[in-house]
Amino acid sequence: MRIHSLLHVPFEDIGSMLQDIQSQNHSLTCTRWFNGEQAPALNDFDLLIVMGGPMGVYDEQQYPWLAAEKDFIAQAIAAGKKIIGICLGAQLIASVMGARVSRNAHREIGWFPLQINSQASDHPIARILANCSEVFHWHGDTFELPANAILIASSEACAHQAYVVDDRIYGFQFHLETTEASATSLIANCSSDLDGSRYVQIAQQMLWSREKFAAINKAMSEVFTLVAK
Repeated sequence: MRIHSLLHVPFEDIGSMLQDIQSQNHSLTCTRWFNGEQAPALNDFDLLIVMGGPMGVYDEQQYPWLAAEKDFIAQAIAAGKKIIGICLGAQLIASVMGARVSRNAHREIGWFPLQINSQASDHPIARILANCSEVFHWHGDTFELPANAILIASSEACAHQAYVVDDRIYGFQFHLETTEASATSLIANCSSDLDGSRYVQIAQQMLWSREKFAAINKAMSEVFTLVAK
């Protein structure tokens, strides 16, 4: 499968998915919007991965390339592509599909559990997420659900954590792909977000357990394998 990723900052890449892509012999290309790169032709990829970043979907004045990215995501959706959106990526997809994106009531940064939507508990993504005692979060915004989306999971701090549309578009507010190295990079580059509020952990809490990273990366591998069939 030909996979293309959209990257928004140099310190937030596809994380543990790189190992999955390589081990399953998929090809990988990327657009680094922050370097002024352009999106590919729609015929050049099968699966689009839209990653996270510290900006918001509404920050087009500061990041003018967001407008081009939204147009590209809309074209990919219309073309029937498979899409995974993570954090900002999930928000961008939701926004393109007409859903509201806004500040969440709380910042949510660190390890917190998910609550699986009982009405979607039989969905394959829900079954994967149900095996995660906690997942890694780093966000201050949230999305409303796009039209025809199935809500898969919530958390105490954020009502909309994961959604699926037509079993080809997958939005995750949290990060299953984060490794110990990428979490360290986030902490180094976004330390001003660590404001000590109710759902924001300190760096030591986020980095103390390698087993937690291994667990979410295993779940990410299962999600990726399911989507990339």
